[in-house]
Formats: sequence, C-alpha cells, structure tokens
Amino acid sequence: MVKTNLGQVTYITTGKLDANSQNANGLYPFFTCGEENLTINTAAFDTEAVLLAGNGNFSVKYYKGKFNAYQRTYVIRPKIVDGKWLYYLVMYHIAKITVGARGSTIKYLRISDITKCPVYLVSLNHQKRIVAKIEELFSELDNGIAALKTAREQLKVYRQAVLKHAFEGKLTAKWREKNADKLESPEQLLARIQQEREAHYQEQLEDWKATVKKWEANGKEGKKPGKPKKLIQLTLQSETSNLKLAFLPAGWSHIKLGNLIDEPVYGTSAKCDYETGEQSVLRIPNISAGIIDDTDLKFANFEKGEIDHLRLMIGDILTIRSNGSISLVGSCGLVKEKDTKHIFAGYLIRLRPNKKMIKSEYLLAAMSSHLIRQQIESAAKSTSGVNNINSSELQNLIIPLTSIQEQEVLISLLDSILPMIKSTEIEIDKQLAKAETLRQSILKKAFSGQLVPQDPSDEPASELLARIQAEKEFVNTQKTKKTNKKQSVSGH
Repeated sequence: MVKTNLGQVTYITTGKLDANSQNANGLYPFFTCGEENLTINTAAFDTEAVLLAGNGNFSVKYYKGKFNAYQRTYVIRPKIVDGKWLYYLVMYHIAKITVGARGSTIKYLRISDITKCPVYLVSLNHQKRIVAKIEELFSELDNGIAALKTAREQLKVYRQAVLKHAFEGKLTAKWREKNADKLESPEQLLARIQQEREAHYQEQLEDWKATVKKWEANGKEGKKPGKPKKLIQLTLQSETSNLKLAFLPAGWSHIKLGNLIDEPVYGTSAKCDYETGEQSVLRIPNISAGIIDDTDLKFANFEKGEIDHLRLMIGDILTIRSNGSISLVGSCGLVKEKDTKHIFAGYLIRLRPNKKMIKSEYLLAAMSSHLIRQQIESAAKSTSGVNNINSSELQNLIIPLTSIQEQEVLISLLDSILPMIKSTEIEIDKQLAKAETLRQSILKKAFSGQLVPQDPSDEPASELLARIQAEKEFVNTQKTKKTNKKQSVSGH
C-alpha cells in the first residue's frame, strides 16, 4: 500500500454538451448531474469510466462502453488500475472530495478537488480481490435494502387502502347499521350544513362589527379589518369532468371544502431569521407528517394587527402551498395548543375548519387520501419546477362528508390503524439508514486494508505506481512531440 492521489491514478476530463442535448430513446447513455437515466444519439466516449456529477448531489456512477456526458460531469478513467476498484474508491472518498465544494445556491466541484484527493494504491491483483469482496457483500446488502423498500411501498398502498375505505364510508359500515336512525339523507346533510354556515357567518359578522368599532375608537390606526365574504348557495357535488367520485352510502355526501372552513389565510412574506425578532414563524420545514414540529424556528418582528391576523388556534390546519416536490404541496400539520404561540410564513396557508361541520382530525386524514391528493396534484402541477396551489383551488377540493358523530367514530378507527403503519415505516427507515451505514463501513474496511488479506506474491504497490508514472511521462512526451510537430508545420 502506497500513498498517492486520484490525479496520479486517473485521467480526468468533462463532457462537452449541455443538459438539453439528450435524445429520448437515444442509442447511448447520456450522463448529467441529475439522478435520471438519459440517452443521446452520439457518443463522445468509448471507455471504462467513473462518472462524477460536478454539481448538485455529486452522484457517482460507473459505466463501460460508449456514452456521452454533460459539460459539468467529470469523466474519470482508470490509469492502469481496476475500473471497478476506482469506482468504489471514489464512492468512499466522496465526502472528502466534496468538502471544499463552492457556490452558495448550487455547490460545484473543480477538477483539483478530485485530483488532489489523497488515496492509497494497492496492487492490481489486490484491487480485484477488493472489488470481488465488495460486490459479494453489496449484493447481500442490496437484496436486504430492496426487501425493505418493497415493504415500505406496500405500507403506502395499505395506508391508501385504509383511507379509501375510510372516506367511502366502508370503515364505519357497522356503526351505521347500529345507528340507522341517526343517518341523514344528502338533502338533510346539505340543509344542516347550510344552517351551520349561516349561523357561523352571522357570528363572524358580529365579530367584524365589534372589531371595526374598536379600530375606529383607536383612530383608525392600521388597515381596516376585512368584512367576511357573503355565503354562496351550497350545492351537492356530483361527478366532474376530471374527477370520478365513488358511490357514498347513506349519511354521506360530496361537499366542496370551502363550504366547511373559514376563508383560507396566507402567511407572512416578511423575512425571518434565527438571530433577530421576538415572534416565532412556522415554515415549510415545520410541517411534518401531520404535526407541527417547532424544533427549527425562525423569528421576526411584526405589528400587533398582523400577529392577530395570523394567529393560530387549536384545530387549525397549516398546509404547504408551494414546493419543488409536488408530493409536499398540500401536506398538512394540525395545530395543537403548544403551537398557538406561533404565526406562519407565506408558503403556508391556514385552513380553519367549522367545528360544527367537520372535525379537524377528519380533515387532516382526508387531505392525505388518494381522492384529495389526486385533486391537489392536478391543480398544483407545473412545468416551471415549482408547484403551487392557491386558496381558491383548496376551497374547490371535493371532500366526502358525513355527520360529526360518524366522523368521530372514523377518527377513532383511524387512530387505531395509522399509528401502527407509521411506526413500522419509521422502523424500516431506521433499518435503511443502518444499511447505508453498513455500506460505508464495508468501503472503509476495503480501503484501509481490513476487508481482504494481502498476498505477498503480488506486485508491490510502489512498482505499480512507478509504472503509472512512467506511462504518464510517456503520454506527456507524445503530446509534446505532436505539439512541436504542429508548430513546425505551421511555421513553414
């Protein structure tokens, strides 16, 4: 084993193309800085190489054959060393290679970050033994990881099946059999909701009048309080052109969400930070798996009127309205008593359910069901890279609704099932994290001489390094001769 650096044992270049050069169903692989597998119709390389993304996530890939590469993808070819050994070596040292990455928004590498990375060279035969052992262990590890990921996907399917049954009334079928006298027809449910909405609107109107009087008494300081919007006539929802609604049992109806909540409220656009300000502000990272996680808070200072406008109450639901990942748009967190001291930022929208019509926990569960997710993702999907849903689109979401009594039964049933699914998912994630730690442990042993035994009959690593350096000198000499010849010809 002899110490050297990656620049000594490799030839390194980059691709020449931009990311838009890809061809769908092209003849050759096209390596960019993304995770996706792209293709192209022209090949600039025909070799064995390690492909290192020069920016973004710094992914490391291996390929042997014809391919092409993006201009920020480093093509690292082995110089009298085993190509697979080089691949695992770069994987092992990736943290060391990227520690000096530059850039504020998107980190990027320079070629010197790679070439100067110190490594230990071993004999060629020893490299092959290392590769064989790594691939044997990784194969077993990958089989375990695949099984864990399959189990996680099955849990997602099971959760959606549970939610589907829940919001089609199947989960509470036995309760309805025992309480047939308490069931409402769709028309009765509609009439009751309309009555509750009108009563709630009158309460809001009286509160508004009182707030306006107080505002006037204080010399009309600040913005005049907004008057509650007039109610629109409530109607039952049938199938739409883009949405197939399931048949619902007696006592259930499809209702637009806007009829069951107060006017949605957008969060503050004020700049927040960790250092200054007295008022805590919830952001996208604080919305986690249906709850508010306030372990990472930012702060700012606000006028009392804005704080009052953005004040949270127990049972409010905060939903993410904008994100690059469409799966996060519409994700929700339920506000508990501990969360009411916070206000919320602009990429979140506050939904305040009318508690006489819909339970907050019922709405929270419904928002993660396939029916609602289908509507959210259809409304939010964008080609710009940032997916958005606005308050009007949220109000237009069609939600299955039943009586408060049946909602409570449904919540109780879901509370006995969903936490078990969640705890199993958490355990699977822990095992996946352990598997990745084990992968790094295998690589560490491989490149510290602990994975496979040395063979005294192998060529010494120092002699291999000398051969590599001799080849490098020969290549450099040939380049110099070619350059001199070109200059001589051009001189004549």
